[in-house]
Amino acid sequence: MRAYEAELIAFRRDLHRHPELGRQEFRTTRLLRERMLEAGLSPRVLPGGTGMTVDIAPAGLKSGTPVLAFRADIDALPIDDAKSDVPYRSTLPGRAHACGHDVHTSVVLGTALVLAQAARTGELKQPVRLIFQPAEEVMPGGALDVIKAGGMEGVGRIFAVHCDPKVSVGRIGLKTGAITSACDLLSLKLDGPGGHTARPYLTTDLVTAIARMAADLPPALARRLDPRWGVSLVWGRIAAGSAPNVIPQHAELEGTVRCLELAGWREAPEVLHELIARIAETHRAKWTLDYHRGVPPVVNEADSIAQFETAMTARFGAGGGPVPAGGPVVEDTEQSLGGEDFSWYLEHAPGALARLGVRPPHDSVGCDLHQGRFDVDERAIGVGVELFSSLALEHGRS
Repeated sequence: MRAYEAELIAFRRDLHRHPELGRQEFRTTRLLRERMLEAGLSPRVLPGGTGMTVDIAPAGLKSGTPVLAFRADIDALPIDDAKSDVPYRSTLPGRAHACGHDVHTSVVLGTALVLAQAARTGELKQPVRLIFQPAEEVMPGGALDVIKAGGMEGVGRIFAVHCDPKVSVGRIGLKTGAITSACDLLSLKLDGPGGHTARPYLTTDLVTAIARMAADLPPALARRLDPRWGVSLVWGRIAAGSAPNVIPQHAELEGTVRCLELAGWREAPEVLHELIARIAETHRAKWTLDYHRGVPPVVNEADSIAQFETAMTARFGAGGGPVPAGGPVVEDTEQSLGGEDFSWYLEHAPGALARLGVRPPHDSVGCDLHQGRFDVDERAIGVGVELFSSLALEHGRS
């Protein structure tokens, strides 16, 4: 890893200066492809022109051996970079790597370079796939692009890391079971003949109907589903009418459904349709619901978490990283209410996502993800490469 350390930090800073949004990551994809070719590898760019997969396998490997996969997301966010004190600040207004995807990409790039060398020297004993995924920050996410292109064919297990500013550099946070939440979008539309506010009994009072939907649906949904699933419906937009004495013909309500558990994510749409139908019938309103599936929760498999812990402890438990010798390098982490489309890969193979510590030792607060001032301790790149390489070469199995 040390042979590539300076290169990977420079690569991360270059991506940080030139962030690209989901399914627009053409420059990032070109740079990755060029470096893979230089390393003697054969990258396969996805049909959309952004993102790629790269396979590395030992010579003479038996056909059909399960593949161990590592995933990075390569897209940025549509926000301004608020940092003014670093030379690698984004050069593009309204674009920033404020979630650490530039770090994730550099980690998997470094892993590819280390494993390519290991394959040449005979140290690599199992096939590995590196996935550089576009469009994690949009819905539907780029994980589905990878899967549609065959990126999960033959994969027996898959790993990923995500930057966490609450975790100190040199450590990772692990959790068996759900580590993120499901997040879906919904848009409810109500229609009626309209009319005069003096005679609501002759028409469909859409303002009252949409107000009842907004007020009644969240608690009704909560009562119909197991509270341990943590299902939460929250509205973000309501629109109806344009004049105080006119009952409108159309009204809209938009929001999100978040679920802590996979079972709640699967049941929520059917229950919502039933509840909406009852309220709409009471108010004689016609309705349509556009329920847009976002992502299910990322549910970490126990054996994959054990492999993560073994590899991290074996590599850094006795020192050699940013954490002083004898200090803990693995810590428990809590479930996030955010969504992550890594969950789609886990529909096809077991795996796990770990929280990669990026908080500098002197920073007691940290800047949260999706904020313009978000930055990382770049030693986290080396930690991620060493962790993934350890899994591929010693402690991981597909």
